[in-house]
This record gives sequence, structure tokens and C-alpha cells, in this order.
Amino acid sequence: MEKSGFKKRFKRPELLLPAGNLSKLKVGLAYGGDAFYMGFTPFSLRCNDNGFSMDELVEGVKLIRERGKVFYLTMNLFPRSEKIDVLKKHILFVKKEIRPDALIVADPGVFEMVREYYPEAVIHMSVQANISNYRAVDFWWKQGAKRVILPRELTLKDIRDIHAKVPDMELEFFVHGAICMAYSGRCMLSNYMTGRDSNQGACSHSCRWKYKVLEEEKRPGEFYEVQEDESGTYFMNSKDNCMLPYLKDLIEAGICSFKIEGRNKTEYYLSTVAKAYKKAIDDVMEGKDFDETLLDEVAKTANRGFIPGYLFGFPGNYNDTYFEDSSPMQTHKFAGIVTGGVPRRDHAGLQSDDLYEVDIRNRLDSGDEVEIMTPEEQFILKIDEMFDLEGNRLESVHGGAGDRVLKLKKGIPEGSMIRIKA
Repeated sequence: MEKSGFKKRFKRPELLLPAGNLSKLKVGLAYGGDAFYMGFTPFSLRCNDNGFSMDELVEGVKLIRERGKVFYLTMNLFPRSEKIDVLKKHILFVKKEIRPDALIVADPGVFEMVREYYPEAVIHMSVQANISNYRAVDFWWKQGAKRVILPRELTLKDIRDIHAKVPDMELEFFVHGAICMAYSGRCMLSNYMTGRDSNQGACSHSCRWKYKVLEEEKRPGEFYEVQEDESGTYFMNSKDNCMLPYLKDLIEAGICSFKIEGRNKTEYYLSTVAKAYKKAIDDVMEGKDFDETLLDEVAKTANRGFIPGYLFGFPGNYNDTYFEDSSPMQTHKFAGIVTGGVPRRDHAGLQSDDLYEVDIRNRLDSGDEVEIMTPEEQFILKIDEMFDLEGNRLESVHGGAGDRVLKLKKGIPEGSMIRIKA
């Protein structure tokens, strides 16, 4: 009864994945993304370290269209006046060449420019716009926005109230990833410390660095380091957001799009988190109970401990935490990604249907036991044989060395992830 009843009452929410570059987009497509948010500098936040070239963006759009998926182009920076003329040209280029399913904007001036130069564009209001109450949501609905990306700082009750007051506005919400120390990322710390402006797409994530504190006034230059563990103390950053157990509550509250944070994170992070959330969404729609092992899965990525955001109030006011530590942790390390099978030929005297070229990201030694994760399954195996691309046998491989050849087993698809216990 619950199974059929929930499907009848609620539409399946989209799983919205970050596409930081073309490689990550391909991983997201393989691991179950319904929609993707992406952009290229200089008009998108979180694209300072990677992102799409013009040609790659066109290729990525083609891949998305071929798979029947959708994508949203980020244009959510707060531009200075000297960027306005260039921004106009950018909007006209996007209208002619890219034509995304929606544009994500934050600045009211940019919103107005999009309406002027690309009037048929669907507009989503960015989380950077800090739209935190139903009157603000209603305001943007009247201006013509179709969707609002709600701030992480809202509670479940806040979301319900907004949906009840403005039921026609689509509501998107971050369900996994970093939580900023500032209100929805409107922060000047990076700018002050490094000259990299987070509001212009160049955040250096200063809040997640290691700090030494407590300088006594009579001992200038001498600092007492607060002891938390061997990694130091990370006292400004929050634990990470993880709403896996509460997806049903969010659907019932009115969220139509579950957004994963992390355009600058690895393909391994993206694939692991996407697979876990896809499974959780599938289970919710089928009326199944939450699968607790999914929390173990996302713990295999780098994290600072997980909390369910602000869903039930300020994080300091409740004890619903999944892990107690807040320094960097993960149960597994990203060892490599399968880039393809070795061409059909003997390779160092071995049959080639169980040999694969792997982009190595962390050290592996002959004899190591690893976990292979594909979009459909995961399993443990032992790495007995490794080679360089010329067929020379190796006893170990190292991150940064590029592709190496590993003997795995037959039938592993390109894009599969290799991880090893930390």
C-alpha cells in the first residue's frame, strides 16, 4: 500500500549532480544522474580550478542530450561593473550555442539581463541569492523565476512553509557535501586571506584549513595549538552535510531536486555519492525502509563527519550526528579509475580480457585487496599483477604516474572506481 501510494502522491525527484569538467560529467552520467549543473569561467562559481573549455562544454551538452538528461548552466557570480559588457556577450553566446534547460543566477542585475537578452530562458535562482522565506520565494516567482535553490540553513519546517505558501515554485535543495561557515557562501574570508574572491568564483576554502590559536599577549608570536588529533584542529568549518536518511521527508516537504555539492571534488567522490543517493531515492519511491549501509558507502569518501544540515535546527543544538569527529576522515582511499580495457591482444603473456588501463590516484602494491565499484555492483578482489603500458611487470604503482595496467576480472566497465581501505 505504501509503495503504490507514495508513487501516486509524489513525483520522483531529480538527482542533480555537479559536473566540474567533462570527465566528471561522464562519470555522473554513468552513475545515475538525472540532471547536471555546470559552467565555465568567468561567470560561474566553483570553476577556478577546473571547468569546461568552450569545446568541452559543447561536447558535454551533446552527451547529455543523447542520454535524455537535462543540464543547468551556472551564471551565479556577483559581477563587478566592468564585467557587465562581457556578460552581455556571454548571455548571447549561451542563447545561440548552448541553450541550457535553465540558467542559474544570483544577482538581480544578471537576472534582468537574462530576461532582456535571452527572454525565453528558464531561470533558477541560486543558493547564493539567500532566498530564505516564502515572501522572497513569491517575489522571484512573480519576476518569472521557475525554481529556487534554497539555502542550506533552512529547517524542514521552513521548507514545508515555503512550499505551502508558494506551491507552484520548484524547490531545489543541497542534500550532500560541504556546509559553508558563511550564510550560503556569501563569505569574504578567502578574499581577505588569499585575494581569491569566493563571490567571483575563486574561493580558496580558507575555513577548512588547519589553524593555530590562543596567542598570549605577553608572548607574541607564540601559539598554543588546540589538540584534536594528529591532523590538527579544524575549528571554523562545519561537519559535512548528509541527508540520506531524510529524503522521504524532503520529498513530502516539497523538494523536487536533490542537489549534490562538489564540482571541484574527485570523480570517485561523485560516483560514490551519486550511486548512494540514487539507491536511496529508488528505495523511497518503492516504499522501502532506509538502507543504513548507504551511510557506510558515503563514509568511503573524504569527509569531516556527517550531520543532516539544519533540517532539525541549528547543528549545535541536537545530537543527530553520524560521526563524532570533524577533522578529515574516510574509511577508504581513491586508488584509481578504469579508463578502458587493454586492446585485444596478449599483454605480457596474459589474456587481455581481464586487463585494464587504470588512471592511478593512490599507491597500490602487488597483493593489495581492493574494492571495485561499478555503476551496477561492487566487489572485492586481490591485485596480483600490475604493468606499465609497455608490458613491464611492476610491484607497486603510485598516484600521479598516469595510466597503468592492472589485472582485474572480465567485464569491468570503463569508469569503474578502485578503492582501498584507508
